[in-house]
Amino acid sequence: MSRINLQNVNLIFKTKREHRLKDVLIPKMGKFSQFGQDGTVHALKDITLAVNDGDRLAIIGHNGAGKTTLLKLMNGIYPVTSGVADIQGRIAGLFEFSTGFEMELSGWDNIYIRGIMLGETPESIMKKMKSIADFSELGEFLDMPVKYYSSGMFIRLAFSVSTAVEPEILLLDEAIGAGDAGFLEKARKRMEEMVEKSNIMVLVTHSMDSALQMCNRCIWMEQGRIMMDGKPDEVVQIYLENIKN
Repeated sequence: MSRINLQNVNLIFKTKREHRLKDVLIPKMGKFSQFGQDGTVHALKDITLAVNDGDRLAIIGHNGAGKTTLLKLMNGIYPVTSGVADIQGRIAGLFEFSTGFEMELSGWDNIYIRGIMLGETPESIMKKMKSIADFSELGEFLDMPVKYYSSGMFIRLAFSVSTAVEPEILLLDEAIGAGDAGFLEKARKRMEEMVEKSNIMVLVTHSMDSALQMCNRCIWMEQGRIMMDGKPDEVVQIYLENIKN
């Protein structure tokens, strides 16, 4: 059984904030800043959320609302500052594809390294090497160091490796590009298969259509807080009414 259980979770980033001349001359410039007086950023505030098998959860909200930050916390990239995060199940996070790649090494080497980072064993990733290579369509370019790849080639490789795992919990950010039109169609089908097979899917999206069509539950976030949690049609309606006012 897979689950994501967050209880009163807070995430605070500590930053070094230097005083600028205009902060002294115009003190109210910082009135709406997310920074505290000590230079901290309270990114997630008292998040309580339970996501269980069968849930397809959309996270919506303005830019800077904390959506991707929450996704990264679920993925274990950010440790909680306070509260409890109990996450059970094999996770695949499809965002920040570049994490774990060694630019001086070949495509083949990076398939292996990235696969291990995603939870594969040396034996399992070796068995998947050929299928990953075939899906990427990079051919002989896999023998080259990835520092020579174009951005499109790099995304192809990263996407092919990241989607070769079979997660129980799938964390998605809609901002995914994967090359030319032909490859994008392959990528879309691969994503649909992963969503279908996963026990839990969490999607950060700005598309209300995606929230309505792909998900059975939705949360709306603002300034690091969950404003509403419910059925996608109800949450989306309230969210859209709010941003019009």
